[in-house]
Amino acid sequence: MFIVLNNQKIPVKIAYSWTQKVKGLMFRPKIDFGLLIPNCISIHTYFMKENIDLIFLDENCVVEYIYQNIPPKKIVMVNEDINKTSVLELPKNASLNMRIGDVLTFEFEDIV
Repeated sequence: MFIVLNNQKIPVKIAYSWTQKVKGLMFRPKIDFGLLIPNCISIHTYFMKENIDLIFLDENCVVEYIYQNIPPKKIVMVNEDINKTSVLELPKNASLNMRIGDVLTFEFEDIV
């Protein structure tokens, strides 16, 4: 799965399990992909090696909140319904042209 932002194709993985959600992008020396965390209203950036962008989405993939260039050792929480909110963690500055209200479209590559 991937998303196209700023004319750049960014691979996106999905955190399905509780362990994947808690670990997120921690300990990665270079963040060059996105991580979609369903049913999530807060994240932390402890043990992160670099800054990231955070995009909180509603159940229709509409952008509700944008946090850009978040450094390590921070906690970000939004006051929304956990069952209707997801967060997309992205490489820093990937969301520069994104606006609240934008609808994100995730694309899948054909497997041949």
